[in-house]
Amino acid sequence: MEKKDWNNETSQMAFLLLGFGNVLSLQTPLFLLTLMIYSVIVFGNILIVVLVVADRQLHTPMYFFLGNLSSLETCYSSAILPRLLASFLTGIGSISAHGCMAQLYFFCFCATTECYLLAAMSYDRYLAICQPLLYASLMTWKISLQLVAGSWLWGSLVSGVLTFLLSQLQFCGPKAIDHFFCDFTPLLELSCSDTRVVKLVTLLLSFLNVVFPFLSTLTSYMCIIAAILRIPSSVSRQKAFSTCSSHLTVVTVFYGTLIIVYMLPRTAPLRQLNKVFSFFYTIFTPLVNPLIYSLRNREVSEALRK
Repeated sequence: MEKKDWNNETSQMAFLLLGFGNVLSLQTPLFLLTLMIYSVIVFGNILIVVLVVADRQLHTPMYFFLGNLSSLETCYSSAILPRLLASFLTGIGSISAHGCMAQLYFFCFCATTECYLLAAMSYDRYLAICQPLLYASLMTWKISLQLVAGSWLWGSLVSGVLTFLLSQLQFCGPKAIDHFFCDFTPLLELSCSDTRVVKLVTLLLSFLNVVFPFLSTLTSYMCIIAAILRIPSSVSRQKAFSTCSSHLTVVTVFYGTLIIVYMLPRTAPLRQLNKVFSFFYTIFTPLVNPLIYSLRNREVSEALRK
């Protein structure tokens, strides 16, 4: 189907988001729970951004990364949760094709950017803990700006490519998406076009944008843990290890669920669990990241008290 024909068809076409199934009796509780989660995500992450901008003591590369992560988490949740809230409130799960593609674009953009931003943050912590004497010369403002800008730009490019590839496909038959948002794989399964090239490109990009940053992040944290174990003071060692293990747990959950959803074969049992796995990287990590990465830091706590 030509691009012009696709545009003409999509102006009248819509997809149906099945969400969590027939939960009419639970719509109100789910709406209130989702609204509370979204409010906490937005308030917590915006608070971190405000603190990082307002407090001069937080004008360091580490908090520059944290401010960008909080901004990203706000965009991430805002790409998915408002539409989910609307479906709980109205009971209508339909979404226009253009709206679906827009949601897919922003989701892919935020997910890809977060993968590389988390890798950059782990590298920053590796330098600070394992190379403290060289940290100021290796992690300059110029380098931190390049790492952050590269993460945002690469996320925009990758999401643009994936959204463009999907928009070229023809969708026919039932247009019911078995998910609570317009995710790439459930949309791909609805296409009646030849999707072999798209699947190959998706697998390549998934490896490049998920596995590679994950291995890089994991390597940094393994080096950090090794350095922590060499700290002579048991109290300092325990405190540093607690912080590091919290970071590593959240990072592992985020990357691990992404790998399961996008890189493993779509077997029937795994297909049913994908919504659960998607919950972790779309809702859980934006919810806990402000607490794990920022609000537990002494400098952030002091800025908050001020």
